[in-house]
Amino acid sequence: MARLDPGPSRLTPSVDPEHRPPPLVGAVWALLVVNVLGSQGAETFVAVPQPVYQLVTMGSLLAAFVLALALNPRIRLRPNAFLLMLSLLLVTSLVATVQLETGVGGGLFRCWRLAMFLATLWLLTCWWDGSVAFVRYHIRAYAAVLATVVLGLAVAPGLAMPEAYGGRLTGAVWPLTPPQVGQYAAVVAGLTLVLWLARRTDHRSTLAIAVPAIVLVFMSYTRTATLGLVVALVVAGISLALTTSRARRFIAGTAAVTALGSVAFASAVEVWFRRGQTEENFANLTGRQKVWDALLAAPRTPSELWFGVGLGNKSFDGLPIDSGWLAVYQEQGLVGVGLVAVFLATLLAVAFLRPPSPTRACAVFLIVYCLIASYTEVGLGDASPYLLHLAVAASLLVATTKTGEVMTPLVPGPTSAQPADLPTAPQGNVTQPRHKYVPEQDHSFPNATNTRKSGEAGQP
Repeated sequence: MARLDPGPSRLTPSVDPEHRPPPLVGAVWALLVVNVLGSQGAETFVAVPQPVYQLVTMGSLLAAFVLALALNPRIRLRPNAFLLMLSLLLVTSLVATVQLETGVGGGLFRCWRLAMFLATLWLLTCWWDGSVAFVRYHIRAYAAVLATVVLGLAVAPGLAMPEAYGGRLTGAVWPLTPPQVGQYAAVVAGLTLVLWLARRTDHRSTLAIAVPAIVLVFMSYTRTATLGLVVALVVAGISLALTTSRARRFIAGTAAVTALGSVAFASAVEVWFRRGQTEENFANLTGRQKVWDALLAAPRTPSELWFGVGLGNKSFDGLPIDSGWLAVYQEQGLVGVGLVAVFLATLLAVAFLRPPSPTRACAVFLIVYCLIASYTEVGLGDASPYLLHLAVAASLLVATTKTGEVMTPLVPGPTSAQPADLPTAPQGNVTQPRHKYVPEQDHSFPNATNTRKSGEAGQP
């Protein structure tokens, strides 16, 4: 006898429509991206005073917070370990900053900025549903930033690739440094390729977005971004290898190309990575190692050792630190380093405990990329693009049920209507909602074959 599995109705949404991000959530995310662009970099072809750039970046943060609050007026928040650790990191920064004898004003302003940044992310958590919505917001926002880089290259190629940066690609519309260009391009290319490996985007979109972004990575001559892109993409592809044949072919092809390239183009790759630097300069990471040694050898009080010296401009004795972990150690102490290690370990553990899926692959890519970049890039303890990358990863790792509904309830939220408050139908005329309708089966004929209205055939 034929048997039908009723299953979920086609009219039942997989995710509660209340949890779907409204269109303006993408605008909030774009404003956060503008806020973390910074205002220092190469010379632009339109001379704009730096205070104007700072006004735009800080204004975008205020606008993002106000818009997020307007979209979430009841302040529905979803518990999140990543944001909880960042909130504790903010408290650590405040403790360190108020103890400073000088520079308290600048430190408190940076703490206020981090507080606004985290408050906006907290307001957006009610739409963190484990879907790729925020991945698409992230790609679109940074693709728009890269479009300004391409525009500057077309309008003023001399300014876009200045000699001061060794001919590396910079931002000539918005002042962006080569590491920033490389980072944004690597993230855009990587996320697009992961979606393509997971069959969540088509070939045309991948060619239109990922290929130009990869070109920009190489034009920026950013070794950290290049290495992060390759390693993170391979790890994300491995996480998809059990679910898609495209990912398996990608892993096999990458291994073959790497093996052949290491033999045929080893000298060319070495020349590209050296960027014309001497052996000594290359060995000490363009002078970074000297700054790191001096920072670790500097004497510290017990308060500075545990809580740092407060949020600053990520420098030591006037020189950039250029290390995410040492910057946190300098400004937020051992407590800050511990909190950063906890939220990164939590994200990694949750990601690898999730079953293979496109969302997990995107989260793995972002986490691995940020881990690699943290060796020579700052931003793990303050409002930065790296925290935005990790926030996207956190939004992808929200636990969901088999039907896609978010498991963790919103808090606080309006309580649902009680059964006594619902209208009741007169007896004898009780009807079922359409989304719970199950097609009738004819049990009077043992050999009859039933099919659903949706066209699915019953299993024999």
